[in-house]
Parts: sequence; C-alpha cells; structure tokens
Amino acid sequence: MAEDKDPDQTKVSEQQEYGAAQIDKLEGLEAVRKRPGMYIGDPDVRGLHHCVFEVLDNSIDEHLAGYCDTIDINIHVDGSISVKDNGRGIPVDMHPKFGVPAVELVLTNLHAGGKFGQGAYKYSGGLHGVGAKCVNALSDWFRAEVSREGKVYMIEFERGKTTKQLEVIGEVAEKVSGTQITFFPDATIFTDTIEFEFERLAKRLRELSFLNPGLTINLVDERAEAEGAVKKETFFYADGIVEFVRQLGENKTLVHEEPVALSGSREIEVDYDGKVVNDDVFADIVFHYNDSYNDQILCYANSIPNGDGGTHLTGFRTALTRAVNKYAKDAKLIKDKDPSLSGDDVREGLIAVISVKMPNPRFSSQTKDKLVNTEIEGVVSSIVYEGLIEHFDENPNLAKRIIEKSINAARAREAARKARETVRKSALSGGGLPGKLADCSERDPAKSELYIVEGDSAGGSAKSGRNRTTQAILPLRGKVINVEKARLHKALQNREIQAMITAIGAGIGEGDQEGAFNLEKVRYHKIVIMTDADIDGAHIRTLLLTFFCRHMPELVRAGYLYIAQPPLYKITRKKREEYVADDARLNEILISIGADEVSLRKPGQAGSEIEADMLKQVLESLSSLKRYVDTLEGHGGDFRDLLDHRVDGVLPEFLVRVRAGNDESIHYFATEKQLRDFAAENRDLRLFNEELSEEEIAEIKSRDVMRRAVVRELHECHAISKLLARVQEFGLDTDPFYAPQGEAVYELVETVGDHEETTPVNNILEVLDRVLEIGRKGMRIQRFKGLGEMNAKELYATTMDPETRKFLRVRLDEENAVEADRMFDILMGDVVEPRKRFIEDNALSVRNLDV
Repeated sequence: MAEDKDPDQTKVSEQQEYGAAQIDKLEGLEAVRKRPGMYIGDPDVRGLHHCVFEVLDNSIDEHLAGYCDTIDINIHVDGSISVKDNGRGIPVDMHPKFGVPAVELVLTNLHAGGKFGQGAYKYSGGLHGVGAKCVNALSDWFRAEVSREGKVYMIEFERGKTTKQLEVIGEVAEKVSGTQITFFPDATIFTDTIEFEFERLAKRLRELSFLNPGLTINLVDERAEAEGAVKKETFFYADGIVEFVRQLGENKTLVHEEPVALSGSREIEVDYDGKVVNDDVFADIVFHYNDSYNDQILCYANSIPNGDGGTHLTGFRTALTRAVNKYAKDAKLIKDKDPSLSGDDVREGLIAVISVKMPNPRFSSQTKDKLVNTEIEGVVSSIVYEGLIEHFDENPNLAKRIIEKSINAARAREAARKARETVRKSALSGGGLPGKLADCSERDPAKSELYIVEGDSAGGSAKSGRNRTTQAILPLRGKVINVEKARLHKALQNREIQAMITAIGAGIGEGDQEGAFNLEKVRYHKIVIMTDADIDGAHIRTLLLTFFCRHMPELVRAGYLYIAQPPLYKITRKKREEYVADDARLNEILISIGADEVSLRKPGQAGSEIEADMLKQVLESLSSLKRYVDTLEGHGGDFRDLLDHRVDGVLPEFLVRVRAGNDESIHYFATEKQLRDFAAENRDLRLFNEELSEEEIAEIKSRDVMRRAVVRELHECHAISKLLARVQEFGLDTDPFYAPQGEAVYELVETVGDHEETTPVNNILEVLDRVLEIGRKGMRIQRFKGLGEMNAKELYATTMDPETRKFLRVRLDEENAVEADRMFDILMGDVVEPRKRFIEDNALSVRNLDV
C-alpha cells in the first residue's frame, strides 16, 4: 500500500539535496572572510588585537634576521592602526613566476611568503604565509607603504581586494628602508568591537621588547593625544628576559635576590620539504622563586607567545622536578625513604620565562598557542637539567632555600588535602548544602544560576524577587578571607569560603586526589557575583575574584563566572522612568528624548520634517562626527576649511601647519604624492627630514624669519567621509554643511504648549547640541549605591531578569593572565609599597567616588 508523503518532509528532502551543484570553491581570501576563526580565533576583542600581532610578527622576523632595530605602532584617531619598521622592506619588484609585484603577492595570496626555507629568514614566527593577508582580508581598508632603494611605494586594498595598484609616491635616501602597514578593521567581521586597546597592545609589546634585546618599540595612542592627553610608551630592555622575570616578581617577596638564568644551544636535524640539514636551537630560561603559592610560567618560540605551552614547557617542568629531587637527595636535604617532591611542590611560587629560537617551528594552529616540535622537549630538558645541577653546586644556599620552600609546599598540600576532606565530610553530614543557600529547583547545571550576594539585605531582596526555578541565592556575611595572603588550608577554615565551595559542589584544589576541583561537578554554569556599587562592594568583589581565579581557575576559564551590572542611575522625566547603566547610555537617552520632542526641517518648508526615528540615527552619527571634528580642530585644522578642500567629494589626507614668526598657514593635500611635491618645493621645512646641502642651510639662515612646519596625516578623514555619507543617506544634505552669514541650513521645531518654537541652525553639528539641551530639561537623576536600595521587583527587573540584565563575563586566559596576576599582587598581596603607588598613580582617575 502506497503511503502519502508529508509535504513538509518532501520540502526538507529537496532542501537537503547533495550533489555537484552543492560544492563550491572559495577563491583568494574569501575563505578567510567566511571562516575568520580558523585564522585569528574568534573575531572578538582578542581576535581584533591578534590582527595587529600578525602584522607585528613580520617586523619582529626582520629583527630576528638582523635588519630591524625600531618598530613604531600608532593607534590613529579614526580607529585605524599602523605598524612601521626599519627592516628591509617587502620586495616590490615583479615576481618572475606570478607576474605581479611581490608586495601584492604576499598580501593577497594565502601561503605566499619568504619563510619556507628560501634563505631570507632563519628564525621566524611567521611560518604559513597566512598572517598579514588574513589581516588584509578582514580589514575595511588596508595600505602598505614600502621604502626601498631610494623610493617610497604604496599599494592599497579593501577587504583583501587591490583597489590602488603599486605606485611610487616619493623618494627617500638610499640607506632608508622599511615597511609600514596601516589598516582599519572591518566592523562586519569584528561585530563585538573595532576599538584597539592601548594597554592590551602595550602588554604584548613589552613582552616582545624583553624577548628581543636591542629592539626599540614605540607605541602612541593618537586618540588620547587628540583629547589633550599624552599616551605613549617606549619599550627597550637591554637585559632581556632577566629583566622580564624581575618585573614579573617586583610586587612579590622574593626567596632569593637574583633570578637564575640558564641558556644553551643544541644541534638538531631540520626537515625543509624533504631536505634534511643540521641547525641550531637556542634556549633561554630565567626563573625566580617568591613566597606566593602560585606559579607563573610564560613560554615563547621565536618571540611568539605560546599560551598553551607545548614541548618546551614539558621539557622545562620535567628537568626542574628531576634536578631539584636529585640535588635534595644527594645533599641529604630529604631522606631516601621520603617521597620525592612533586612537580606542583617544586613549582610553587615560581616565575619563569622560557624562550626558544629555532628553525621551522610547528604550532598546533595558526594562532600559535602551542609548540608541538617533539625534538624541543629533549633540548630544553637537557639545557635546564645540566645547567641547574651546575648552578646548585655553585650556589648551595640558593638550592637549600628552593628545596626548603618545596618541602613546605608539600606539607601545605597535605594539610590542604585534609582540610578539603573535612569540608567534604561536613557537607555530607550536614545535608550537602549550606543552610544560607536558597537553592533553585532546576537540576540541569546549564540552566542554573548562583548569585553570590553581599549581605542579608540584598540577599533578602534577591530571594524574594528571583526566579525560583533557575536562580539560587547565596548571601555572604562580611568579607571573605584574602586568599592571596593565606595558604589553601587556612582559607578552607573560613565559613564563607566553605559555603561557596559546598554550594558550587565541585571541590577545590588541584590534583587527582579526592576533594580536588572537578569541573564536571559544578552545579551552576552561571555563578554571578552581585555586590553593591560602592567601595565595600568593590572590595568584596575583588576578594571573590581573587578566590575564584586562584583556587578555581578552571571554572573561570570555562566561562562560568560573571559579574552582575546593577544600574548606576534611575532617571525620571515627565512620565518616563528608566534605569541607566552608565554615562554613555545616559547620553543616548538624552538624544532619544530630545529627538522625540523636536522635528528638523529646511528653513520655511513646512512638511519637509525628518521623522523622529530617522532623526535619532542622524544624531548618533553627528555625535560620532563631532568627536572627529574636535580632534581635527585640536590639531589646528578647521572643519569648514577642510570641507572646502574636498575634491570630487573626497577629503584631504594630510594637513601641514607652517609657522613663520607670528604668522601661520594651513595647507591641505589629497594624496601623499601632492604632499611630497610640496615638500620638494619647500625643502627648508624638512617635512620628511630631508638632508639639506650647505648652500641651502646658508640660504635659510640668511632669512629674517625662520619657518617651521608640522605634518599631520588626517586619519580621521576616513571616518568623517563615511559619517557624512551616512547623514546624507538619512536625508540631510551636507552641502552646504555651514550656512552663509545670517542664514540657516536647517531649523529645529519644538512644540511648547500650544505653539511651536523654531530655532534656526547655522550648521548641522548645532542640531546635536540643541537636541541634547532639550533632552536635559526637567530630568531627575537618582544614583544607586547599594542593592538594598532596590526592592525585590526592581532588583529582579534591573539586574536578574535574563531579558534586561547585563553581566560581565570574567575571562582568564594566557593573554590576560600576566596582567591579572600583577593586579592581584598589587591589590591583594603582602607588599604594601606597590599598592600605595597604585593608589597615588590612579587617584585623579577615580570616578563615582563613594564618600
């Protein structure tokens, strides 16, 4: 009997047809744009900065090859970034095989480069011919400038496609060479953020400077400069990783005065596509012990950070444990019948940096988080073991202090094991969960949330307002113990710590023994720290973060730890009531309120009003535009003048301020070629640091007035052009942007009572100022300090409701682990001086001070 087919099933079958027509091929860099995660990791804030590091790796490779000693990184006011080095410069001649300039080939074709054993680089971090072209593919625009053999070349791209062919734009001295890459990230790829963070970049650049003695790296944030501040750093460390280790331990109490430095080289066989040759591997290892209870080991291969370690880390750990145990037993510091010290024991309080330089390194992925060359384990192990035994023989007092610390660590580990067992047994005998916990009924950890709340008052509101099915509440009384100053067995005597461990249900501590932390046993996949927005709340939050990051780091790495973001303000205006998270959101509300109460039209043209929703979008664009205009004018430019120098709608790219005595003139140039032509005609200005002849110098000195000039590349003009185009799309004509004297480009119409008030607007930016002024009328702002100030309904609606709440997820990965460790040392450690210095340095930056 035939069965009738379900129409929906037929439809599904047609959709799932699989044949040759369903096979596609991505050409060129399309694969990178389609699957960026394969090349840079997730396109979040980490992936964004990874793009900078991919470009930077090429400059570092030039340094490793012996041709580069200075790198400049500039974050520009429009959000773009440039990386400039004084290396050899990417080749610009035509490639004999592919028929395109070499610079275009290496920036547009995957797996094209000079690091495949052709002899240009012996030690390099760039290996796959993927990095820079991935950045090109993921950039809204990308520009390369190369100085070679007396000429300056430029080529431009958009999203991986060549938009301007390679051309000569100027001349330089024969001895000048180098490459400058400038790019602006594509917001359609980096949807979380396209804003580069100065501190994140500074951390990586500092590491690179430590790892490459003799290299100077300059970092400048022009965004801060535009606001009248100075934000720049220069990194240069003559002592290399010895100084690195000293700096990592500067806020700790040290066990021995000077770091231990071990180095050596070994010859290995290297396979270059079937051609086996002998080559050298160099390893530098520096370590220092302190009295803390955590270890910090950083690994690098050819200056590339390996967050997940790899074979060099394995070799170091094995050799360190073996060397300490051998010396301890040979010197009778521990008895033969005593158990050997474990790896965890000998690494307690250890800070170490491992740096290897090697030909043909292999990593587990394009992001190079883990080194996988098996031969490196033996190389590092032999260098560390032999070097450490010799160092201990020459410094017996040092060896004794390290071994005594390791023995104390072993004893403390046993005490912690017993304390864990006590906590576990008390939890079982007492019913399994702390009495103060208001648990949820849901048993699926993925759907369950635990709120750790400060105090009984907020705990009462949270218990009353929560969703009892999925939300559990654990109120804390007082402040938990500072685990940075106490060993684990001491921390486990604290009742609040015991309550959290029992509620989470996963145990605590490292190792395989019973009671150790087990991520699979975590009872809640959202553990939320919910404290007041005052000084005490911040302190409790910091204590809790210290506990979780030090003793449950796997939970943090899994992404289970969050910080609740209760609102800072409650605003009331007429019948409108809203909770506001921060000042940026408050500004958005002012725009929204103002736009709802006005309309915008051309002078005297009733019926030409722009709709309220469209006006809000216009105002948001004008808010961004105003920032760039303020930046431009802060550098001496004039926005009206800039607009007058548009050529076919394109804004100038360069500004030159020329000062002669008390007179000043401003010049705009659409291209660098025009700027260089101007420089050639005005050599006395030395816009490109030209070398002048004796006759030219004499002629300049003979003048009554000396001229000086400053050149600015107008990076903000890229953003200004886009914003002007967007405003135009919304229906506002930006030409003219400024009205002639006594006229108006637009007029704002505000309804007041039964009549309309019309305000003429002389330029489009005035629209924003006027609307913000209207939005502020009659607004009442209430500042929340404590969660207890909100009733149960308010607390749930603002901070706990999945539809409206805002959480910050706490991340702990290798990229931010060093900075996190440093901040824990400063804020929570035993040494007072760094904390005092931190308070003094940041006193003027405090906002919302609770006094």
